[in-house]
Amino acid sequence: MAESQSLASVELQILGKTVQELALNPENLPKSYIHEQGGAGFRDALLPSESEGIPVVDLHLLTSPSTAQQELAKLHYALSTWGCFQAINHGMPSSFLDKVREVSKQFFDLPKEEKQKYAREPNGLEGYGNDQILIQNQRLDWTDRVYLKVQPEDQGNLKVWPQKPNEFGSTIFEYTKNLKLLTEVTLKAIANSLNLEKDCFVKECGEKDTMFLRLNYYPACPMPDHVLGVKPHADGSSITFLLQDKEVEGLQILKDNHWFKVPIIPDALVINVGDQIEIMSNGIFQSPVHRVVVNAEKERLTLAMFHIPDSEKVIKPVEKLVNESRPKLYRPVKDYVGLYFQYYQQGRRPIEASKIEL
Repeated sequence: MAESQSLASVELQILGKTVQELALNPENLPKSYIHEQGGAGFRDALLPSESEGIPVVDLHLLTSPSTAQQELAKLHYALSTWGCFQAINHGMPSSFLDKVREVSKQFFDLPKEEKQKYAREPNGLEGYGNDQILIQNQRLDWTDRVYLKVQPEDQGNLKVWPQKPNEFGSTIFEYTKNLKLLTEVTLKAIANSLNLEKDCFVKECGEKDTMFLRLNYYPACPMPDHVLGVKPHADGSSITFLLQDKEVEGLQILKDNHWFKVPIIPDALVINVGDQIEIMSNGIFQSPVHRVVVNAEKERLTLAMFHIPDSEKVIKPVEKLVNESRPKLYRPVKDYVGLYFQYYQQGRRPIEASKIEL
């Protein structure tokens, strides 16, 4: 009880200071943001070569009978080697994506008093704020966020939906509608790439699936060699869509024990599989571990959309992907996201608890 009260008081203290405010006082950076193992080279990462880098998949070609097989092969390669791909021709014009970024940036530019109207509660998830404090000596992420449940529409917490800028709600609603369609397209393509029935993963995710949107604002950081925008982790989703900043890089993916930069491709969406597709695919596609580094001079803004399977569905390897040469690698799991946040703040992966030791 005393520990939970202590954590609550620490969280309230941290919540009282946004990362935007901390950036204005670089001499007094709280220790909770500093990674001792940092230092020169903390942000260094390899830039993948064009021939071996993160593949670019054309979603329009995926849906065309004459080009689908070649693009499906590219998708399979991307997810079995990187766990992600850069999606182009997804149907959203550049002007609309610019508007999505613009209304997000306008929110973070509002006065603190206005933004605090939409603050999440200390033990809540949705709303404006920064890291939840879940364990003692937790390392915090250098980011302010707005976290919203956007699907189903009638289940979101409207009290924490920003009313300013005026076009925020309508723009985010339109963006969500587009990504809901892309979720189905992507899940069907992933199933096709594994020679499964195209609706396989859609059905496995259940009828009560949800979508959460997280707006991430990373202010310029005075100690970029010791601070992370987001700690290393893999997503607890089925799939995640990331709209990158238009100019400032920061996302890095761990592959073969090396960190690789994810380059910015104008108007592309970075799509990665999460832990729940890793389980369903019986490990053929693995949820990539990734992190976000910060910039000493430039701010960065991104939007991440997480598709979450029905929490009542039992997530397990698809039977057709289990055989003698590839035995079942994961135990069935239910309400995976319920476990996720506790593990994340401890720097652990909840999927480890689901793996079967062979």
